[in-house]
Amino acid sequence: MLPAEPQIFYGRESELTNILDHFSQGTPRIAILGAGGMGKTSLACAVLHHEEVTVKYQGNRIFVACDTASSKLELAGLIGAHLGMKPGKDLTQAVIHHLSEGPPTLLILDNLETVWEPAESRKEVEELISLLMDITSLALMITMRRAERPSKVQWTRPFLPPLEPLTQEAAQRMFADITDDRHPTEEVDKVLGLTDNMPLSISLLAHLVDAEGCTEVLLRWPQEQTSVISEGYDKRSNLELSISLSLTSPRIMSTPDSQELLSLLSILPDGLSDAELKQSEFKVQNILDCKWALVRTALAYIDDHKLLKVLMPIKEYMQKFLPPTDRMIRPLFKHFREVLQLYTSDQGKPSATLYIEHLTSNYTNIQITILSGLHSGILI
Repeated sequence: MLPAEPQIFYGRESELTNILDHFSQGTPRIAILGAGGMGKTSLACAVLHHEEVTVKYQGNRIFVACDTASSKLELAGLIGAHLGMKPGKDLTQAVIHHLSEGPPTLLILDNLETVWEPAESRKEVEELISLLMDITSLALMITMRRAERPSKVQWTRPFLPPLEPLTQEAAQRMFADITDDRHPTEEVDKVLGLTDNMPLSISLLAHLVDAEGCTEVLLRWPQEQTSVISEGYDKRSNLELSISLSLTSPRIMSTPDSQELLSLLSILPDGLSDAELKQSEFKVQNILDCKWALVRTALAYIDDHKLLKVLMPIKEYMQKFLPPTDRMIRPLFKHFREVLQLYTSDQGKPSATLYIEHLTSNYTNIQITILSGLHSGILI
């Protein structure tokens, strides 16, 4: 049984074209990566139902949701079930033999990170993927809620970059398709500003606007934030559930201070550089490891200026459920104060220019850090 083809699909034309190019040139092995809610499954389904793919693989397209698997054996069992096999203790070899002897097939493993990320199962899962990739007639596509693909696997080059938020035009078109384009443009843009153009957030808020109107949603948001669009029962209809799945991934749980770093980033629109992470003397073990844990699980990203930042929906979630603690705000305030003191003492010297650039690039961060510190009482 295959999931439906996405009916509202904008802003991924380039990625879709790149993937189809790989299919036209042979039997690809493709990883679709990105944050939760970025539209990875929708892109995979668009490929699954594209005419070129349906003609090439006819009735031999398999879509496996990996959410319920916790080991290689369970993953092999899920694939076997989709192939019509009877349940068994270990269907690995049966699955490999069936696919090897069969016609050209497309296999999509959706949300593979669920079974791949735990350290105790990763090696065996990668071994299973390697066995699947040895089948010359099998095209393999995976989706993962992260920014890194499994290693020890020969993925088709050039790699597909992790999915980014939609362009403003694509976001507006998606919103208009859901709401019937009957809302004032300025209010629509305000609503989209709450989403950072993440497809899941756009879809959920657009359906809410369709029922209640832009004005009502904008009035509710300051008090309810992500709860407004978190009444669904699964990750594709509940934003908070989608984010919480990423926060409880083994990679994050193995570096627990990464959640505290993410909570601090949630109030800093200017982001943080590596220098600030090191110089602020946060009481965080292996802070750069925490940074990369956030990046690799797509909870944070590095912008063009090499600053670590967080998308708006994740910011709102963290501020609501896991706001930054005093132990994170205090060192950052101390760091900014020291930079300001150095600038004051070096005024008129060439070195002052560097401090000006640093303070200017963190202008909003400094304001928010001071206000947060005053609000909590730690700076009084």
